[in-house]
Amino acid sequence: MSFSSLGLSAPILTAVTDKGYQTPSPIQAQAIPAVLSGKDVMAAAQTGTGKTAGFTLPLLELLSQGPRARNKQVRALVLTPTRELAAQVAESVTTYGKHLPLRSAVVFGGVGIGPQISRLQRGVDILVATPGRLLDLYQQQALSFSQLEILVLDEADRMLDMGFIHDIKKILAILPPKRQNLMFSATFSDEIRTLAKGLVHNPVEVSVTPRNSTANTVAQLICPVDKSKKSAALVKLIQQGDWQQVLVFSRTKHGANRLAKALDAKGITAAAIHGNKSQGARTKALANFKSGEIRVLVATDIAARGLDIDQLPQVVNFDLPNVPEDYVHRIGRTGRAGADGKAISLVSDEEAKLLADIERLIGKNLPRTLVEGLEPSHTLPETDLTPKRHGQHKGPRNPKPKSNSQRSSNRSGNGQGSDKAGQPRRGDQAQGNKEGQGRRRTGASTGTSKPTSEGQQAQNQAQNQGKQEHRDGNAPARRRRRRRPSQGAPKPATN
Repeated sequence: MSFSSLGLSAPILTAVTDKGYQTPSPIQAQAIPAVLSGKDVMAAAQTGTGKTAGFTLPLLELLSQGPRARNKQVRALVLTPTRELAAQVAESVTTYGKHLPLRSAVVFGGVGIGPQISRLQRGVDILVATPGRLLDLYQQQALSFSQLEILVLDEADRMLDMGFIHDIKKILAILPPKRQNLMFSATFSDEIRTLAKGLVHNPVEVSVTPRNSTANTVAQLICPVDKSKKSAALVKLIQQGDWQQVLVFSRTKHGANRLAKALDAKGITAAAIHGNKSQGARTKALANFKSGEIRVLVATDIAARGLDIDQLPQVVNFDLPNVPEDYVHRIGRTGRAGADGKAISLVSDEEAKLLADIERLIGKNLPRTLVEGLEPSHTLPETDLTPKRHGQHKGPRNPKPKSNSQRSSNRSGNGQGSDKAGQPRRGDQAQGNKEGQGRRRTGASTGTSKPTSEGQQAQNQAQNQGKQEHRDGNAPARRRRRRRPSQGAPKPATN
């Protein structure tokens, strides 16, 4: 199959050829005809498989057949969760639409709003935007959607992960109801499908890969290492492999800064990219990384989506992500467009539970390889991939209410609480919430309050024991004292 068989016009085909592409990827082959048909589309595919071209190409084709955008009007709106992804989508629109008389613009926060307002004055056929800045521009009456024809939600699942659901609902409320809706994402969670019910109408569903699967072109490897030796392990891997370009993921912004400085001190050029960096600094760091001026880009998960770096050979998880799905998106930065890539994760003993969650998600155990000279003081056991049902109750379905001390004892026996990394285990957290509700109900009837921590729990247990001893000796007298007001005592006057 070729791009010419998908119904695209000559100007767009020329731009695609100029880019060096001859054959559409599976997601493009399925999504482009569906979008051109005018139907709503829900498309899911692994990151790095060409989703962006899967909607920008048919978007350009449809818009090229209609009237140009009037002043302040927007004909197609593409919403993205991050600035970097917005910039990448806008670049794709410019690249594939260079032979068409269409105007496009990209707007996001972190930069001055004045130039963006000026750009919108003449109207744009395609606007790529992050939700927050789009709402700011709308409130300043810098744009209108009365001419809108198409809405695209790119990386819709990430939108929800980053807390954009309220902004998305506000935006949907100001858009004309008659429009074509496209949802493109790496995965479609249950939450996304719930959102889709109120957005798309009789959609064409396109899915070319199983949910949360990783690309076959990415070789995944686990390097067990003590937490204190991770920096040394990363330096050794870079030097031994002579890596000239590697994307490293850190869990925190401060950790990214520290690691970039540590690498620079070892003679390895590096830069950090995260939410605390100005947009100018982030753009410069990414440009320097793409050009080869710096060898290592240390990023938080803000860069886990949307970064399109040609032939990126290595991705390293310096810290494992707290959310296992983010692992899939992180390593998707390499092995793109059919190229081979390598994803290495430096895993300490404290992250064993996070690793187990990732391996259960992707359905396989990843190979372990030691870094010579930096062998860890621990081992990482293979994960039991048997599906586990969290919150499953044993014994009678409606057991008698238990005392706080009994609950505390049972939790200790069941091993619930925090894992070694200090993160609550997901199933235990859900079960703990149920128990907390039970404590609130019990507390309402007994007069006890809900413990807020294990230390508080122990303190309340001791207090309850003391109160129980006091009641054992004086319960009849206390009951008589409580009954006296209702046994003949005059009631106080009320207004």
